[in-house]
Amino acid sequence: MPESAFVDLGDLPLGEGGHLLLKRALWQAGAGERVRVSGSASTLAVDLAPWCRQQGHELLELVTTEPGVSATIARGQALGARHRGAERAGHAVASRPDAVVDKPPERWGLAARGALVEAGTPRFGFTLDDKDAVWTDDASRLYAQAVAAQWDPATAIPWAEAPALPDAVEDAVVQLMTYLIENETAALILPARFIARLHPHFREVMQLLAVQAADEARHIEVFTRRALLLRSELGLSTAGGQASLATLLDEPDFALASFLLSVLGEGTFLSLLGFLREHAPDPVTEAVARLTARDEARHVAFGMAHLVRHAGRDPALLPRLAAAVERRHDALANTAGLNDEVSDALLLLAAGSFEPPALRQGHARVMTLVADMDAGRRQRLVRLGFPEAQAEQLSALHTRNFM
Repeated sequence: MPESAFVDLGDLPLGEGGHLLLKRALWQAGAGERVRVSGSASTLAVDLAPWCRQQGHELLELVTTEPGVSATIARGQALGARHRGAERAGHAVASRPDAVVDKPPERWGLAARGALVEAGTPRFGFTLDDKDAVWTDDASRLYAQAVAAQWDPATAIPWAEAPALPDAVEDAVVQLMTYLIENETAALILPARFIARLHPHFREVMQLLAVQAADEARHIEVFTRRALLLRSELGLSTAGGQASLATLLDEPDFALASFLLSVLGEGTFLSLLGFLREHAPDPVTEAVARLTARDEARHVAFGMAHLVRHAGRDPALLPRLAAAVERRHDALANTAGLNDEVSDALLLLAAGSFEPPALRQGHARVMTLVADMDAGRRQRLVRLGFPEAQAEQLSALHTRNFM
């Protein structure tokens, strides 16, 4: 067996830095090569054997000399350090930093992807541990885009430019903001709930969901601030509206919840926010609608990307998605759907006045909005793999409360 190096520790104990000198010599040695070490520290003879066992090396010889210790160590087949891409005996490499496995083991736990996981690490119960169920190759790009697109509510929105609107118009804006707040609250809770179940191996998805939750928190802030900009009270929250959102929060399956929220609900909200931007009665409302829609578009993009991938690998997914829509429709069959206050507010903003011709035009614009929402849902359903006829049927079953 070849001998590689000699390390003289002098009077430096292993526990005070001597171990680094010994580690360096062993890193530089080949597997199985011997390293001789000597030192005069009083604890060296006691420390060497357990240190070698812990590091996966073999202590071949230990001789007490005057004035210290002389020893020979054979380097183990693998080292704790990753300088050679190796793993210590009994340990496991958590893939590579750029390689995502299909189903990471429970004992990889919180370890960074690509880290060396020490033997004996506790098992973690992350239930979202299937790549096909959560992953998209677009996750890194979408996360980078989300981080770059963050905006500050204090500076991005021209709060000082809000004019004094007619009371009825301001009331309409307040009611719409109230409606948006509760919907965005549900859209915050849902990704936040799944983050805790997601295996950290899929870190890009975890980061993306975290940014999504942060987006929704910001949306709640700006909707609330706009509602209270010229009023001291918010609008009406209805039982039907909250019942609709409760069906989202009650969905325990990640794929189904993502489908109902991002593909159908937030996808529909993209049309709604575009409508609000187009018919906003003031610059503040326009900016709020424009900036929040930009964020929601990313949420829809992630939902679509990971579900398209999932559907391509799991033929049973599309029937499950369809059943989720039907189940939700049946659960909400006896609710009122979109409350009159919200629909009336949309009509008034689209009309711009109470003049009969303007109201007729406003009504037509709201009907066009509803048609656009339906067309967008059908288009996304077809992209997921549904036949056009089934996509039309499922879109028609989507909750009348939009989200």
